[in-house]
Amino acid sequence: MPEVRLVGPNGEQVGIVPIAKALELARESDLDLVEVAPTARPPVAKLMDYGKFKYESAMKAREARKNQAHTVIKEIKLRPKIDPHDYETKKGHVVRFLKAGDKVKVTIMFRGREQSRPELGRRLLQRLADDVEDLGFVESLPKQDGRNMIMVIGPHKKKAEAKAERAAARAEQDAGSG
Repeated sequence: MPEVRLVGPNGEQVGIVPIAKALELARESDLDLVEVAPTARPPVAKLMDYGKFKYESAMKAREARKNQAHTVIKEIKLRPKIDPHDYETKKGHVVRFLKAGDKVKVTIMFRGREQSRPELGRRLLQRLADDVEDLGFVESLPKQDGRNMIMVIGPHKKKAEAKAERAAARAEQDAGSG
């Protein structure tokens, strides 16, 4: 006669019982008999309210998704002969993205004869990386990709940490003005 190792509704061990007796116990206590470990010898079954279990696990998964931070890659485009003021503006954007916990893909676009001078682009990317090294690190080194040179800078802070920091600063500001 086939048997199962039965676990009660509160996780207590009932013992090894025939399947018919396990089903009878489930019917008496108005619960479902759920096979937990089919490969075990004998298989393990548990008495539980399966509908409630499915609902609770769906709620847990939903909560986990809500708290999950999505990695966003922001892109900033530069030219090798960029004006100092424009460079500062673009650097400000990169700083803002890194503070928010986002990755930044820096693209330098070469046109015409600029393509024969990739060291200009490499120098510019290195300067940018040095300027923001307290906020982020170079995740992928500069690579020539056709007419463009691409580098990715990742933030030192995780997205969730940056979010929590902003919320704390906002709460402090509200408390100070109130």
